[in-house]
Amino acid sequence: MTQNTTILDFFNLFWFGVLPYVALFIFLLVSIQRYTRRGFSYSSLSSQFLENKLHFWGMAPFHYGIITILFGHLLGFLIPRQVMIWNSNPLRLYILEVSAFIGGIFALVGLINILIRRLSDPRTKVVTSTADWIVISILFFQITTGLLVAIFNSWGSFWFAASLAPYLWSLFTFNPDIAYVTPMPLLVKLHIISAWFFFLLFPFTRLVHILVVPNPYLWRKPQLVRWYWNRKKISTPEFSMKRK
Repeated sequence: MTQNTTILDFFNLFWFGVLPYVALFIFLLVSIQRYTRRGFSYSSLSSQFLENKLHFWGMAPFHYGIITILFGHLLGFLIPRQVMIWNSNPLRLYILEVSAFIGGIFALVGLINILIRRLSDPRTKVVTSTADWIVISILFFQITTGLLVAIFNSWGSFWFAASLAPYLWSLFTFNPDIAYVTPMPLLVKLHIISAWFFFLLFPFTRLVHILVVPNPYLWRKPQLVRWYWNRKKISTPEFSMKRK
């Protein structure tokens, strides 16, 4: 029993005390290095011009949902006391919880549409890299576990502010206190661990464009790509010979 406890303590220390620093260090180091040495790689590498209909129904709900979720997490981290005061009123607590859950549903629906598009459209599938599939998998796991946590471990906005916010602040003050998270249910722990893996892989993917480019496409009109060449004509051997 003592040996099992020791092993469990070691894993808790690694996942919640060591992995966060490794993930954040790589996140900062590679992001800065990539920006200074390969600045042009800071791009979303949009495939919208290859296929636009499914692109819209994937990216729009995903971005609105994920921004809602991130904003809620950020509030719980920055002003946990105010969040708990807000939640002292049951109606306001319900509003916050339902809003977050709807945001999660939007993000999941959007991600599923993105996945369907990447799998079903041949041209989009060709430009999808291994890193893209890994990111999609992690995001799918992250969003799914978040929704399951909301269902089976209710009132996340309250216990996030009470327990996870102090844990995160302890990391940023270089005095990690994993006692806040070790009693948490397994589902919550998996959600936290996958978040650190997301930060770890983030700078190696196209998601780095978030760091330098605003997102006006959330409210602007859909972009239209117009072809001025006859695509049937330019695909013929005769046209290729003329070009040479």
